[in-house]
Amino acid sequence: MCRLNSHPFRSVIISRESETILSSPKDGTRPRRCLEVGPDVPLDVLVYDPRFLDHVVSPNHVERPDRLRAIVERLKQERLYAGVEAAAPATRAEVERVHRSTYVDYVRDLGGGFLDPETAVHPETFEIASLAVGAVLGAARAAVRDGRPAVALVRPPGHHAGPDYGGGFCYLNNVAIAAAECAARGHRVAILDYDAHHGNGTRDIFAASPSVLYVSTHEYGIYPGTGPGEDVGEGDGRGFTVNVPLSAGCGDTSFLTADEAIIEPIVEEFRPDVVLMSLGVDAHYRDPLTSLTLSSPGYVELVSRAANAAARLCGNRIAIALEGGYHLDALAEVFAGVVGRLQGRKVDLALTEVFDDKVRGRAAIEATKRAHGAYWNLR
Repeated sequence: MCRLNSHPFRSVIISRESETILSSPKDGTRPRRCLEVGPDVPLDVLVYDPRFLDHVVSPNHVERPDRLRAIVERLKQERLYAGVEAAAPATRAEVERVHRSTYVDYVRDLGGGFLDPETAVHPETFEIASLAVGAVLGAARAAVRDGRPAVALVRPPGHHAGPDYGGGFCYLNNVAIAAAECAARGHRVAILDYDAHHGNGTRDIFAASPSVLYVSTHEYGIYPGTGPGEDVGEGDGRGFTVNVPLSAGCGDTSFLTADEAIIEPIVEEFRPDVVLMSLGVDAHYRDPLTSLTLSSPGYVELVSRAANAAARLCGNRIAIALEGGYHLDALAEVFAGVVGRLQGRKVDLALTEVFDDKVRGRAAIEATKRAHGAYWNLR
């Protein structure tokens, strides 16, 4: 695990990587950071289906097909779009591992309507949402079976969907269903939810479960308004829900400090058999919906640390699923950086500005540490 130095963003270093700052272009624009990764992680699997583009919430909605188009195009430009596997729709039995049958019937049969003002349901919605679940199930199964990272490029997202509700652009909880399947097979599962919005659905599904560790870093006070640091879970699951509620302006140093002080120690002590990640790029400083300030190298570093932890703890069994992220360039660049990291490839990153170099989220980090002091060995 790398440590922050006195100037952490002059050189954000990923374990076993070399970093090069390209010379400044003559037009005076910012130099691009190039992350070059060693070949110590097995090649990953990409799961994608073009039918995800058929999901249109409403005209001009931010959760739009262009999100996936931008990612796929950038991966192709970087020659990273390889090893792509097709998705198969989840079965009803798989979906009902976490969702109540009455809710499944409601979404399937609604035909036209809304789960909330921003989450419209159309006749094809349930089928495409089931396909997204199937893609994440496929990625998780590949990671567990083969011991290599997998990435599911899916939409609609899922982490706001709970046992009997949807919303926040989410219908079925893709990652939670995959986690429930892993847990049913006797695996200990760590879910890392790196999205600007708290995954209230995932939290509610696993709040009482000691076999699924749920960790969320998010901007506190925005939708859905949940996820305080004092929420540690319920019943036998107390201590297995970990919220790091950050304030507006928090970025690279806050996220990486939270990882060092809370996330990595808890994951190490939990000893998962598989790591699942809900990866939303809406904590990026270019995202139009939130006020967090992660840079592209900060995102790649955060995911790289998780991949390194999975390599140490569970034989590279990590699956990453797309959640939010609504600035197309930032979204595409971060996913290219992440896939490049997993494939041992070099990726140039342009969105490298750092707005949080003083750990603005330190108070929230310390509050979460206090809340979990009775459950984990946190210094």
